[in-house]
Amino acid sequence: EKIGVIGKTGSGKSTLIDILLGLIKPSNGKILIDGVDIHDPHNPKTLIKWQNLLTYVPQDIFLTDNSFIENIAYGIPLEHIDLNAVIRCAKKARIHEFINSTINGYETLAGERGIKLSGGQIQRIGIARALYKKSEIIIFDEATSALDNETESKVIESIRSENQDLTTIMIAHRLNSLKNCNRIIDIDSGKIKRIIKGEDLNK
Repeated sequence: EKIGVIGKTGSGKSTLIDILLGLIKPSNGKILIDGVDIHDPHNPKTLIKWQNLLTYVPQDIFLTDNSFIENIAYGIPLEHIDLNAVIRCAKKARIHEFINSTINGYETLAGERGIKLSGGQIQRIGIARALYKKSEIIIFDEATSALDNETESKVIESIRSENQDLTTIMIAHRLNSLKNCNRIIDIDSGKIKRIIKGEDLNK
Protein backbone atom coordinates (compact mmCIF):
# COMPACT_ATOMS: atom_id res chain seq x y z
CA GLU A 1 0.00 0.00 0.00
CA LYS A 2 0.85 3.66 -0.33
CA ILE A 3 -0.14 5.34 2.92
CA GLY A 4 -0.15 9.07 3.55
CA VAL A 5 -0.03 10.82 6.92
CA ILE A 6 -1.26 14.37 7.45
CA GLY A 7 -1.84 16.55 10.49
CA LYS A 8 -1.02 19.92 11.98
CA THR A 9 2.33 20.66 13.59
CA GLY A 10 2.41 18.92 16.97
CA SER A 11 -0.40 16.52 16.08
CA GLY A 12 1.76 13.43 16.59
CA LYS A 13 3.02 12.58 13.09
CA SER A 14 6.68 12.38 14.09
CA THR A 15 5.84 10.33 17.17
CA LEU A 16 3.88 7.90 15.01
CA ILE A 17 6.87 7.48 12.69
CA ASP A 18 9.26 6.98 15.64
CA ILE A 19 6.95 4.25 16.94
CA LEU A 20 6.81 2.57 13.52
CA LEU A 21 10.61 2.73 13.29
CA GLY A 22 10.85 1.03 16.66
CA LEU A 23 12.65 4.00 18.21
CA ILE A 24 9.89 4.51 20.77
CA LYS A 25 8.10 1.69 22.55
CA PRO A 26 4.34 2.29 22.82
CA SER A 27 3.18 3.20 26.33
CA ASN A 28 -0.08 1.40 25.53
CA GLY A 29 -0.83 -1.30 23.00
CA LYS A 30 1.53 -3.05 20.60
CA ILE A 31 2.97 -2.72 17.11
CA LEU A 32 2.11 -5.98 15.38
CA ILE A 33 3.70 -7.02 12.09
CA ASP A 34 1.91 -10.06 10.69
CA GLY A 35 0.65 -10.67 14.23
CA VAL A 36 4.11 -10.47 15.82
CA ASP A 37 4.96 -7.82 18.43
CA ILE A 38 8.12 -5.98 17.29
CA HIS A 39 8.98 -5.43 20.96
CA ASP A 40 8.57 -9.09 21.91
CA PRO A 41 10.62 -9.40 25.15
CA HIS A 42 11.24 -13.09 24.44
CA ASN A 43 12.66 -12.44 20.98
CA PRO A 44 14.71 -9.22 20.80
CA LYS A 45 15.76 -10.04 17.23
CA THR A 46 12.21 -9.32 16.07
CA LEU A 47 12.80 -5.55 16.28
CA ILE A 48 16.09 -5.82 14.38
CA LYS A 49 14.44 -7.89 11.63
CA TRP A 50 11.65 -5.32 11.36
CA GLN A 51 14.06 -2.39 11.19
CA ASN A 52 16.06 -4.16 8.48
CA LEU A 53 12.96 -4.01 6.26
CA LEU A 54 12.73 -0.22 6.60
CA THR A 55 14.35 2.79 5.04
CA TYR A 56 13.66 6.20 6.53
CA VAL A 57 14.00 9.28 4.31
CA PRO A 58 13.92 12.51 6.37
CA GLN A 59 13.32 16.03 5.12
CA ASP A 60 16.97 16.94 5.76
CA ILE A 61 19.27 14.44 4.06
CA PHE A 62 22.80 13.97 5.38
CA LEU A 63 25.41 13.98 2.62
CA THR A 64 29.14 13.44 2.96
CA ASP A 65 31.90 15.13 0.97
CA ASN A 66 32.24 12.05 -1.20
CA SER A 67 31.15 11.20 -4.72
CA PHE A 68 27.53 10.97 -5.78
CA ILE A 69 28.12 7.22 -6.14
CA GLU A 70 29.11 6.89 -2.48
CA ASN A 71 26.31 9.16 -1.28
CA ILE A 72 23.65 7.14 -3.08
CA ALA A 73 25.13 3.77 -2.05
CA TYR A 74 25.73 5.20 1.42
CA GLY A 75 27.62 2.97 3.85
CA ILE A 76 28.73 0.44 1.24
CA PRO A 77 32.46 0.07 0.46
CA LEU A 78 33.25 1.55 -2.94
CA GLU A 79 34.49 -1.77 -4.33
CA HIS A 80 31.13 -3.39 -3.56
CA ILE A 81 28.91 -0.69 -5.07
CA ASP A 82 26.83 -1.63 -8.11
CA LEU A 83 27.22 1.42 -10.38
CA ASN A 84 24.44 0.32 -12.73
CA ALA A 85 22.06 0.11 -9.77
CA VAL A 86 23.19 3.56 -8.58
CA ILE A 87 22.42 5.04 -11.99
CA ARG A 88 19.06 3.27 -12.20
CA CYS A 89 18.04 4.62 -8.78
CA ALA A 90 19.25 8.11 -9.69
CA LYS A 91 17.06 8.00 -12.79
CA LYS A 92 14.08 6.94 -10.71
CA ALA A 93 14.73 9.85 -8.35
CA ARG A 94 15.05 12.26 -11.30
CA ILE A 95 18.59 13.30 -10.35
CA HIS A 96 20.53 11.42 -13.07
CA GLU A 97 20.62 14.27 -15.60
CA PHE A 98 21.93 16.72 -13.03
CA ILE A 99 24.67 14.34 -11.85
CA ASN A 100 25.69 13.65 -15.45
CA SER A 101 26.01 17.41 -16.06
CA THR A 102 28.56 17.89 -13.25
CA ILE A 103 32.27 18.05 -13.99
CA ASN A 104 33.06 14.41 -13.13
CA GLY A 105 29.57 12.95 -13.37
CA TYR A 106 28.89 10.32 -10.72
CA GLU A 107 32.42 10.74 -9.37
CA THR A 108 31.87 14.44 -8.59
CA LEU A 109 32.07 15.29 -4.90
CA ALA A 110 28.73 16.32 -3.42
CA GLY A 111 30.32 18.71 -0.92
CA GLU A 112 30.07 18.51 2.86
CA ARG A 113 26.37 18.22 3.76
CA GLY A 114 25.59 18.91 0.09
CA ILE A 115 26.70 22.53 0.30
CA LYS A 116 27.01 22.72 -3.49
CA LEU A 117 23.48 21.45 -4.09
CA SER A 118 19.95 22.80 -3.85
CA GLY A 119 17.44 21.43 -1.34
CA GLY A 120 15.56 19.59 -4.08
CA GLN A 121 18.74 17.98 -5.43
CA ILE A 122 19.71 16.80 -1.94
CA GLN A 123 16.27 15.31 -1.38
CA ARG A 124 16.39 13.45 -4.68
CA ILE A 125 19.77 11.97 -3.77
CA GLY A 126 18.20 10.84 -0.50
CA ILE A 127 15.37 9.18 -2.43
CA ALA A 128 17.86 7.47 -4.77
CA ARG A 129 19.70 6.24 -1.66
CA ALA A 130 16.49 4.75 -0.29
CA LEU A 131 15.75 2.98 -3.57
CA TYR A 132 19.28 1.57 -3.74
CA LYS A 133 18.76 -0.19 -0.41
CA LYS A 134 15.87 -2.20 -1.91
CA SER A 135 13.91 -2.01 1.32
CA GLU A 136 10.40 -3.45 1.50
CA ILE A 137 9.09 -0.36 3.29
CA ILE A 138 10.15 3.26 2.77
CA ILE A 139 9.04 6.04 5.10
CA PHE A 140 9.19 9.53 3.60
CA ASP A 141 9.13 12.27 6.23
CA GLU A 142 8.50 15.47 4.24
CA ALA A 143 11.17 14.06 1.91
CA THR A 144 9.82 15.81 -1.20
CA SER A 145 9.06 19.20 0.40
CA ALA A 146 11.76 21.01 -1.63
CA LEU A 147 10.52 19.70 -4.98
CA ASP A 148 8.11 21.51 -7.27
CA ASN A 149 4.79 19.77 -7.88
CA GLU A 150 5.68 18.44 -11.33
CA THR A 151 9.03 16.96 -10.24
CA GLU A 152 7.48 15.54 -7.10
CA SER A 153 4.76 13.80 -9.12
CA LYS A 154 7.34 12.28 -11.49
CA VAL A 155 9.52 11.08 -8.62
CA ILE A 156 6.59 9.52 -6.78
CA GLU A 157 5.41 7.78 -9.95
CA SER A 158 8.95 6.47 -10.58
CA ILE A 159 9.10 5.08 -7.04
CA ARG A 160 5.73 3.46 -7.49
CA SER A 161 6.80 1.77 -10.73
CA GLU A 162 10.09 0.60 -9.18
CA ASN A 163 8.44 -2.16 -7.17
CA GLN A 164 4.74 -2.89 -7.02
CA ASP A 165 5.27 -4.72 -3.72
CA LEU A 166 6.96 -1.71 -2.11
CA THR A 167 5.11 -0.22 0.85
CA THR A 168 5.47 3.55 1.22
CA ILE A 169 4.44 5.69 4.17
CA MET A 170 4.52 9.38 3.34
CA ILE A 171 4.21 12.34 5.69
CA ALA A 172 3.43 15.53 3.81
CA HIS A 173 1.93 18.98 4.36
CA ARG A 174 1.02 19.38 0.69
CA LEU A 175 -2.13 17.36 0.15
CA ASN A 176 -1.30 17.12 -3.55
CA SER A 177 1.65 14.90 -2.58
CA LEU A 178 -0.73 12.28 -1.22
CA LYS A 179 -3.39 12.15 -3.91
CA ASN A 180 -2.21 8.76 -5.22
CA CYS A 181 -2.10 7.10 -1.80
CA ASN A 182 -4.43 4.19 -1.11
CA ARG A 183 -5.20 5.57 2.33
CA ILE A 184 -4.45 8.81 4.13
CA ILE A 185 -4.34 8.94 7.92
CA ASP A 186 -5.33 12.32 9.36
CA ILE A 187 -3.85 12.74 12.84
CA ASP A 188 -5.01 15.27 15.41
CA SER A 189 -3.84 15.55 19.03
CA GLY A 190 -2.18 12.14 18.97
CA LYS A 191 -5.24 10.33 17.64
CA ILE A 192 -6.48 9.21 14.24
CA LYS A 193 -9.09 11.76 13.27
CA ARG A 194 -10.10 10.03 10.05
CA ILE A 195 -8.86 7.74 7.30
CA ILE A 196 -9.63 8.84 3.75
CA LYS A 197 -8.88 7.76 0.20
CA GLY A 198 -6.49 9.79 -1.92
CA GLU A 199 -9.14 10.50 -4.54
CA ASP A 200 -11.41 11.93 -1.83
CA LEU A 201 -8.88 14.56 -0.69
CA ASN A 202 -10.53 17.46 -2.43
CA LYS A 203 -14.09 16.40 -1.73
